[in-house]
Amino acid sequence: MKKQTHIHQHLEELSSNDSESAFKYLYYNYADRVMRYILMYVKSRESAEELVSDVFFALWENRKALSQVNNLDAWIYKMAKFKALNYLRNNKLVLVDLDQIPLQIFACTETSPEEELISKESIERVNQVIEQLPSRTKLAFKLVREDGMKYKEAAEHLGISVKTLEAQLTAAMKAITHTLSLAKSCEKK
Repeated sequence: MKKQTHIHQHLEELSSNDSESAFKYLYYNYADRVMRYILMYVKSRESAEELVSDVFFALWENRKALSQVNNLDAWIYKMAKFKALNYLRNNKLVLVDLDQIPLQIFACTETSPEEELISKESIERVNQVIEQLPSRTKLAFKLVREDGMKYKEAAEHLGISVKTLEAQLTAAMKAITHTLSLAKSCEKK
């Protein structure tokens, strides 16, 4: 909640005072997430970087109206989706199949070589399970688990009910849990 308060304060500062420092704060808090999101639509990293710039240019251009934005996460993801889809439409590119994009959801930590090998194998198994999920389930999982979006926001973004989102997340977690429990039982044998 504290981070959301800071975000809202910086939005107000940007909106009322054209604050470049507030803009930089918002950029550093959102740029990486927006980049990962756009890369789900656009294969080219260079094009995605350009689109991220476009999203933040739109943020700057619309700064006076931002004081009325209650949920910057939803606003920025909608803008990113709009920019990515316009880019694809203008360049007549085919949408990227989400099943082809690996999701790296685990951060590296310092461990022993043995723990690292076991952890790497587990992560690979989990990523394989995630890759086999239906596209919408995978996107729901990414938005909630990786990007930390609230259920209601993710559901609105995907155009589904919160109950449907919960069902998709439950299915994803069951698949992951099942795979990990199978792996552990095989290790014990």
